[in-house]
Amino acid sequence: MKTLIIKRGATGDVVRTTTLLHILSGEIYWITDENNSTLLETLREIKHCISWEQREIVKGMKFDLVINLEDSLNTSRFLNDIDFDDIFGAYTTDDGRLIYTKNSAEWFNISIISKYGKTKADKLKLLNRKTYQEIIFRGLDHKFEGEPYILPQTQKSELTGDIAIAPKSGSVWPMKNWAYFDELAERLENDGWQVSYLPQRETLLEHIADVRSHKYLVSGDSLPMHIALGNGIKCLSIFICTSPWEIYDYGLQKKIVSPNLEKYFYRRDSDPAAAKSIPVKEVYDAVISHINGIPIE
Repeated sequence: MKTLIIKRGATGDVVRTTTLLHILSGEIYWITDENNSTLLETLREIKHCISWEQREIVKGMKFDLVINLEDSLNTSRFLNDIDFDDIFGAYTTDDGRLIYTKNSAEWFNISIISKYGKTKADKLKLLNRKTYQEIIFRGLDHKFEGEPYILPQTQKSELTGDIAIAPKSGSVWPMKNWAYFDELAERLENDGWQVSYLPQRETLLEHIADVRSHKYLVSGDSLPMHIALGNGIKCLSIFICTSPWEIYDYGLQKKIVSPNLEKYFYRRDSDPAAAKSIPVKEVYDAVISHINGIPIE
């Protein structure tokens, strides 16, 4: 069996897609964006990690299965240069339209290329209660049974502490950035916890190492959240504009969801009220209960 996975970004989405490596057999090739290559290139489950910039390498190869989890026309057009027997995910028709296979419809129906259009797709996404892994696994005729993420080995980080805070979630989703991380950090430090803000790093491996060197993580729906989940680290994750239900918690995660989630759902603009829609006391109380192992509602 020879399989090609195409999952380029975002980095957190690449991380959660590594769960597929538990159910795929044979030779696995993976095309991803250059900045994500370090996540995959040393994993023994992957025969060859190929950056998108070097994708010409697979031209002329024959694959039994292609799994294309990207929703871009440019990526799907590239499939026209590859020989394969079967495909799961997005592809282009002979007349250049971007569509997706029937067995991947449960995922792509709630995506930006949904056949229903973005407005209805977002409504369906808001109603969805299945995790990403459950949906993708089922489309590939497997049952998701809590298979973990697979992450590379790293050197030990010099940044250590009890609680790591990752206040930024990137520019694509400005509403993910909760307003009260500084106040939360101050309260936690006053309680005697050693709190670290995760710094910008030159490499993903350094970033992973920073998360691994802490006992707990507080963040939005972002890459550090996935790193914590992939390393057995308890975390509290704040959801303001994206789906909390698509994230499988592995028994490690406490989710705090904005009461105005529906209002902000999958919006990519900025609304100052969104960042303030969850009070600091709610997050602080949840962190203290969760990190101490006290049951919380």
